[in-house]
Amino acid sequence: MRGYRGGAMRSAAGKLLILLSFVWGAVNVLFAQTLVPDSSDIRKELRETWFEAPLSSVRENRTEVRTAKDGNRFQIRLEETDTTFSVVVAPRTEMPVDVYSESGKTTAVQDIYSSSAPGSWLLVRDKRSGNPLRVRYYFAPDSGVYVQFSPHGKSAYGDFVIFGNYCARQVPTGLPFERFYAMPFTDVVNLTKHTLPWRYTVRREGAYDTTLSMIRVIRSRLANLVYADDAMYDENGNPVSILTGAPRRMHAEDAGKMSLSSAGFVKWIADGIVYPMTRGGLKRRPLLEPTVSCDPVGFQGIVSEQYNISFALDWTRNLAAAVFSVATGKTYRYPESGVDMTEDPFAAEMTADGVKNTVGYVKDSGYPASALASLLYVFAAEYPGECYLAAIRETDRKRIPEVHAFNQCAIFFPYFDDAGKFQCAVFRNNAESTLGEFSRMFQGDFIHLVRVRTTATFNPQ
Repeated sequence: MRGYRGGAMRSAAGKLLILLSFVWGAVNVLFAQTLVPDSSDIRKELRETWFEAPLSSVRENRTEVRTAKDGNRFQIRLEETDTTFSVVVAPRTEMPVDVYSESGKTTAVQDIYSSSAPGSWLLVRDKRSGNPLRVRYYFAPDSGVYVQFSPHGKSAYGDFVIFGNYCARQVPTGLPFERFYAMPFTDVVNLTKHTLPWRYTVRREGAYDTTLSMIRVIRSRLANLVYADDAMYDENGNPVSILTGAPRRMHAEDAGKMSLSSAGFVKWIADGIVYPMTRGGLKRRPLLEPTVSCDPVGFQGIVSEQYNISFALDWTRNLAAAVFSVATGKTYRYPESGVDMTEDPFAAEMTADGVKNTVGYVKDSGYPASALASLLYVFAAEYPGECYLAAIRETDRKRIPEVHAFNQCAIFFPYFDDAGKFQCAVFRNNAESTLGEFSRMFQGDFIHLVRVRTTATFNPQ
């Protein structure tokens, strides 16, 4: 049996690569700062009239636009909610707008001042007391990524947030909160370069080329794939049953197309990775080897005697280990392969009930589906050029006690586009969906991830 990313990742060479990536990443972050519009010289003049004035006075201020020293224009305005009010200092950006008239459609450019665009700065205050709650800096193309600082006694504490999850929370800065009223973003980065995870902002040119190449190839083949239960192709390209290995008869209406089940589909992708090296696909039987055991007297253990409740978990783990083995030329079974993603990059998460500790990785279960966007953002930054086979742990809540089973598979391709915006292609059951659609569909379920390196020589059957 063969596999992908194991002990080598933990070797001295692997650690050196991570260290060099971090050093290079730090340099990239410094360069990226110059692309973030800076409003610090404008904010120096707003303290008395906007930042510290009572709400009644702030409401009397007119929305205004000022030009900063770097030539960027910023709008200063008030925004209110039921319990808070915010002073927004937002940079000008341009948006093409379609204009319809009797003579037809034309495109005009409109100035907008988004409160979450890179370079935006917000001061949020409590409506009842007028006290400051936090200052927020937006710097990334994704509006869900930002740093913020909150007063805590005589000092300010910092948070680093990615899509509602805290990569760092309540990190002491040693500075009075008011210093952030006029602090440039470059100074924020320098102040917190050792305490906040700026490595997640690193972008390396060409790092996602193989990821994008595989996405394009998969998309081009989807029209030739149809879904069928218990369907895969063996190492010789013959249609067989996943459960028995017996030859599978093709339906007449599927002539000329490949029929694949959920598990058969991710194997088809794995086969496309190894085929240029082996001139064949992966064998079926080793992919069914158990990777987890249940307490035989526990409820899950009793159920597992009748049903294979860890099928997709075993399948994806063994697939990833197989790809790694082919790539390294050394046989790795799952236990020594190191393919599981078990990292917990988040300290807390925002919920409807306030900030709570994150669940994080749960052994042999994975991560909550709700954390996928934040998690894959981090993985795309930390491990560019990787994709992730997913085993979906669904819960049968109609049974008492509940039964958890891994029956479905998927694959994620996270990356950053040329504008630095996070993207993720999701494929499941021979079709593509968005990450948001996937997370909503499996809300409340767990998703177990294993890592696979993408390749430019991807060639599926």
